Amino acid sequence: MCASLLDLVVVILNYNTRELLRDCLRSLRAQAGLRFAVCVVDNASTDGSAEMVAADFPEVLLVRSPVNNGFSAGNNLGLRRFGFPEGGQARYAMLLNPDTVVPPEALRQLVAFADAHPDIGVVGPKLVLTDGSLDKACRRGFPTPEVSFYRLVGLSKLFPRSKRFGRYNMTFLDENEQADVDSVVGACMMLRAEVIGRIGLLDEQFFMYGEDLDWCLRAKQAGYRVVYYPQVTVRHVKRAASRASAKARYEFQRAMWLFYKKHYRAHTHPLLDGLIRLGLAVRGGPALMREMAQHEGREPK
Repeated sequence: MCASLLDLVVVILNYNTRELLRDCLRSLRAQAGLRFAVCVVDNASTDGSAEMVAADFPEVLLVRSPVNNGFSAGNNLGLRRFGFPEGGQARYAMLLNPDTVVPPEALRQLVAFADAHPDIGVVGPKLVLTDGSLDKACRRGFPTPEVSFYRLVGLSKLFPRSKRFGRYNMTFLDENEQADVDSVVGACMMLRAEVIGRIGLLDEQFFMYGEDLDWCLRAKQAGYRVVYYPQVTVRHVKRAASRASAKARYEFQRAMWLFYKKHYRAHTHPLLDGLIRLGLAVRGGPALMREMAQHEGREPK
């Protein structure tokens, strides 16, 4: 392997989270023990985020997107600037949210862990919210039709310790124990360069949410492990950019529809398919109903 390669590149997609981004970049400045670079892709923020980065963090590569094309497209801009998916200027790439704070040594520890386990393609740390509780999204099961049904009817909440019913957020696992999981979260996930070279960049049909699930599924299909590594803990404010808006709620349901349609629908029994689509349409509202109807080749009456 070329000796000039960086150990890691970190891509941060930002949208109107200037002060949180400042804290995140300060925490990255405190990292040591490896060769890494940081790229901030600013998705047409209006709060002075890009100007702050340019003035206060000149070592950071700043990419200004004139429009907000979403999470996947924005992160792909940064990844391409570092030569991904082909080649790449580092052995690993990390997606990191601007509303995170990374403790000293965290990046070095994640790289060292992955170096010691060549079969690991994707690794994510433990994420904790500002109240100290676990961000349940940091280790998840894929939303298969079965898992989605259990979540839709509330069985996952009724039986969180069940390996069958608690699969979506893997609530049956000890949050402090390392585990192979289906997916980690795009707020902080690290991939081998060779994985990105094999499976490609994020799927840009996902605007926000679901793209990390899709990336992890593609990595597992290529034969790599996806591992939750709680020996490293990262603080996550959560939804700092979306603020749990109506747009965010719609995009979550849309992402579940896209993921289901891409990976599972062709092999799902028609009756279950109808129930899943009904549940998504009810939760996603008229806009998602129209998109789903258009996929069927007809407009709703």
